[in-house]
Amino acid sequence: MKRWAAAGLLLALAGCGGNSGSTGTMTRAAPTPATGAPPWPAPPNPMALTRLAGLTPETHEFVFLHVHSRLFVFVNGKAVVVPAGIGIDIENPAVHSGKLENGWTAYGGISPPCAVPCISPLHTHDQSGVLHTEAKQDRFNTLGEFFTEWSVRLDDRCVGGYCKPKAPIAVYVDGDRYTGDPRNIKLEDKKAIAIVIGTPPDPIPSSFTS
Repeated sequence: MKRWAAAGLLLALAGCGGNSGSTGTMTRAAPTPATGAPPWPAPPNPMALTRLAGLTPETHEFVFLHVHSRLFVFVNGKAVVVPAGIGIDIENPAVHSGKLENGWTAYGGISPPCAVPCISPLHTHDQSGVLHTEAKQDRFNTLGEFFTEWSVRLDDRCVGGYCKPKAPIAVYVDGDRYTGDPRNIKLEDKKAIAIVIGTPPDPIPSSFTS
């Protein structure tokens, strides 16, 4: 497996700090569902899921539109890992990998291009929760497209196997409660998205670096 100097690609992210979003009265713990509970790993068919999301796999990264959002997911106050390599065929020999200082493995830095499509314009390089849009079109991706690539259910009622009303679910964007369909949230630059299932964390992340 090729080594890759990942430090230049990834952003330095702080730990859980910052201002708390409003948790309202949602303090009831979510029961573990019979199916669809974390962990939610990166699926083994990233290019098929890229197409299912309505996106076009490419042979390398493009940076005509290059933005980063950050996704936080919590179940009963515990952070859920957003895996590295979502939207990337990490088995392709042209996809580089490397260890970060914190021990995570990061994927990307594709050069020369893959012989066949190997990366979605929407992907994760590591498990920081940073969602990368690296596209050749001036079009923001959506949270729904990302969850399709992750192969995790997301709609206005359910996240994975957790569904209302049995499981309390709340979504926050930059610390503010979001009440629309979470699939429609645009992944704009430095946007912080927190999905809170059951008992909320304290604080709820309200910024990209929180």
